[in-house]
Amino acid sequence: MGASGPPLPLTLAVARDRIREQCFRPGAAEQVGLEAEWHVFDRADLGRVVPLEQLIEITAALAPLPGRSTITFEPGGQLELSAPPCAGVDGACLALAADHDVVAAALAPFGLALVAAVVDPVRPPSRQLHHPRYDAMEAFFDVDGEAGRRMMSRTAALQINVDHGAGAECERRWQLAHRIGPAMVAAFATSPLAEGRPTGFASTRLATWLAIDPSRTAPPPGGFDEWASYALAANVLLVRRDTEMVPLRERMSFSAWITDGHRLGRPTLDDLDYHLTTLFPPVRPRGFLEIRYLDALPDPWWRVAVAVVTAVLQDAEAGACAADACAAVADRWWDGAQCGLTDPAVQAAALATVSAGRDAFPRLPVPVSPTTADLCDRYVEQYLRAGRTPGDDLVDAWRQGRSPVPLPPEDDRWT
Repeated sequence: MGASGPPLPLTLAVARDRIREQCFRPGAAEQVGLEAEWHVFDRADLGRVVPLEQLIEITAALAPLPGRSTITFEPGGQLELSAPPCAGVDGACLALAADHDVVAAALAPFGLALVAAVVDPVRPPSRQLHHPRYDAMEAFFDVDGEAGRRMMSRTAALQINVDHGAGAECERRWQLAHRIGPAMVAAFATSPLAEGRPTGFASTRLATWLAIDPSRTAPPPGGFDEWASYALAANVLLVRRDTEMVPLRERMSFSAWITDGHRLGRPTLDDLDYHLTTLFPPVRPRGFLEIRYLDALPDPWWRVAVAVVTAVLQDAEAGACAADACAAVADRWWDGAQCGLTDPAVQAAALATVSAGRDAFPRLPVPVSPTTADLCDRYVEQYLRAGRTPGDDLVDAWRQGRSPVPLPPEDDRWT
């Protein structure tokens, strides 16, 4: 268990107050933060797993990056850049792009490339990062099958962090972020392949997440007042005791841990705070909103996803249009992942939501640049109106016998 905590046993009432305090801290700043993940490929041998030790050695000397992103690694060796909050969409995109370019340039002399492949299209799951947290996580997820291992080692995402505002605005954005989710998943789905063949899903990444313990990955029901109930009903993934992290292969909700205890002891506030970090729903509140449901996207299309989602959440008029457009598909997460834009209702919702966001670009607290607006227009014409996404390009390459790994140019620059 955690070392700190209240002197008296944790109660459900105290836990609910703590969750509200930690997850929905008041705030009105309109900042945007981005987190992006990439698989790292050896250009000369796409089937080779690049050793994590090599990646750590290459990137160790790069800090501080120009956009102040931090470099971390996911269990399979996926490289992640976490950029700090910035004022506006373009500021956030420029910071991430600048840091991407520095990392890509450092990898290039070794023949290595950052690839925005959402689910590794050719290599099977292979965990490289061994840490007590990930050891426990793997053991916990293994109870339900292989999806947890694939999620940890062979998926990559684009995460958008947006301030949630305060009071009624917080509730509006929380509900809207979920309502547009299935349509946005479909609009930017880029993971139709895994291990050398089509999977039958537009977003194999989201389908993988939905196959994992639903108590922590399914979208929460209701408004943000129900988030505490969701968090307390989620299964405890692990118990920290001294220096150990003990996975709970037997399922036990956090509320049951509070009321009934466990042979390893009773939870503290510190345990509750840690439990919140092990919840992975499509939208996660952390004092801001983590939009976690988007596939990673190749350059330049990731900028379109960032701009549209941010605009719809920040602009009330655009949000109202998007909410109406997505009403009929708001709960169809599985369809968004499986059918994507081949579902007419989902495609219509996606087009309307992107259009609403595009119209709001000039109205945002920090207006979106004409360059990004032009990218959005191109994405709509090249992909959405045709019922396609960049994921369809990967399937076309596979059918034509070309490599399904979307390697970037040798001079991989985003800025």
